[in-house]
Amino acid sequence: MSAPDNKSDSGTSAFGKLAYLVIDDFENFRLSMRHMLRSCGADNIELVARALPAVQYCTYNHVDVVLCDYNLGEGKNGQHILEELRHKKLLKRSSLFLMVTSETSREMVMGAREYQPDAYLTKPINRAMLEKRLGSLISQRNALLPINREIDRENYPEAISLCMQAIPRMPRHKTWLMKTLGELYFLLGDLSHAIKVYDEVLSQRELSWARFGHSKVLLANHRHDEAVAGLRALIASHPDYMEAYDLLAEGLERQNKPGQAQKILERATDYSPNALLRQKHLAELAESNQDMDTAAEAWRRTVDLGTHSIHDSPNHYIALSHTLCDLSEGNIELEGMALAKEAFSVLNNMEKRFPDSDSLILRSQIIQCRIYAGQEQVEKAEKVLERIRPELRNARAPDLETSLDYAKTLFRLGYGEEAKSLLGELADQFSEDPVTLKKIENLLDEPVSFRMKVKARRLNRDGIEAFESGNLKEAGSIFKKALEMIPDHPALNLNQVQVLMKEYEGDTSKKDLLKSCQQHLNQLANLPEQHGQYRRYLALQRKLKALNL
Repeated sequence: MSAPDNKSDSGTSAFGKLAYLVIDDFENFRLSMRHMLRSCGADNIELVARALPAVQYCTYNHVDVVLCDYNLGEGKNGQHILEELRHKKLLKRSSLFLMVTSETSREMVMGAREYQPDAYLTKPINRAMLEKRLGSLISQRNALLPINREIDRENYPEAISLCMQAIPRMPRHKTWLMKTLGELYFLLGDLSHAIKVYDEVLSQRELSWARFGHSKVLLANHRHDEAVAGLRALIASHPDYMEAYDLLAEGLERQNKPGQAQKILERATDYSPNALLRQKHLAELAESNQDMDTAAEAWRRTVDLGTHSIHDSPNHYIALSHTLCDLSEGNIELEGMALAKEAFSVLNNMEKRFPDSDSLILRSQIIQCRIYAGQEQVEKAEKVLERIRPELRNARAPDLETSLDYAKTLFRLGYGEEAKSLLGELADQFSEDPVTLKKIENLLDEPVSFRMKVKARRLNRDGIEAFESGNLKEAGSIFKKALEMIPDHPALNLNQVQVLMKEYEGDTSKKDLLKSCQQHLNQLANLPEQHGQYRRYLALQRKLKALNL
């Protein structure tokens, strides 16, 4: 890192009052850029070659203008620097970030745009180009500085007041002022004023940012259908407006259309594949939709993008290993073996990347145990389990996710009672946490492999359809098949009880049907009170008692 450049004859130009940071891995370009900035009147200029010293410099120094090359050789690139500076809030609203690059690929441009640089400068750059582009940005920066200062201080009411005062005085900046005004009202939760701003803009001209803001307010007001319609239209006319895809996916999820939400995120990641957080969202959504192939690919991309990202996390590696474990379970052909091998590799890479976490290593071993079991290598699985059991007993209570992983592994290896006991303890510990209780409930209900779980759920849906259409024999046969896979499943048992009761109501001479009902209810004798099916279980118990009278 060079020492700050402090020429004394900077004059009073707009350039001369600001602090600059130039980031480029080629020394000749850094020196050339410093020479051009000096000739424009700049004085305080810092030069660095890599991402780490750039972020460190911004951590301890105020910077007004960052000129950053996209390709910085091995390690972090310009997008990673911008992403980290935004995430850590090391750039003020009044600071300018210009991406300087000779690379113009769509992936690069779209990836960098996700974090909103103020401008792109394409190499080669000459003094006239730099002075014109940067001079215009500095002029706007200075005009809007009072507003941005208040936003940085989170004094939003004052920032709104300054925007209102500036609109009639600064017509050339009206678009920026209206956009900022809408965002500020939204931040304050003043949705009625926010939508008025966007309506005013849209009444004069269809602008993408105004349509996006309008849809965002509609979504916050629970007007989901209107918001989704607006966002679909926005994407149709502006397919590169990436924020609209994210908001549309959110709207579709609120409409309980997770399949459509997933398709939207798939389109978005095809268009702009380098946005880690969107890849993560896609992976989570695909998982919830039981589309494990898409989930695995999105988690792979998330892990890969995390290599140099501030958003990197061991949880991404864990999620990918879970998905690969599910896909490989019970598949001992070449494809399944390859997936299992990849899962082991992911866990090994995680342990190397995050070496200081004993809890991560423990969780890794728990998952490895389940991978071996899924590949029918029971002896290896038992050896790993034998090794980690004392650690789990003697250590302080492991965190929730590690405990859930351990319960899942115990079920897989046939230690069902031990798994149920562990989950019972967790249910007591997290009795006031409905999200955690739901996770425990799901594990208790379906302590089987992913593939079997999906098959049983499909049968359950088919059984419900048959029941609703009045085909009781078919419904009973379908639920019976599903219960052969998961005999203790509460919803399946209760669905079968309802079928049997309906059959009995049609022919009360068939007393055996009531005995079968009792057998299914007995299967749920230990159903905890907090379980989502408990009230239904009680209601059917009472109904059976009445039918037996």
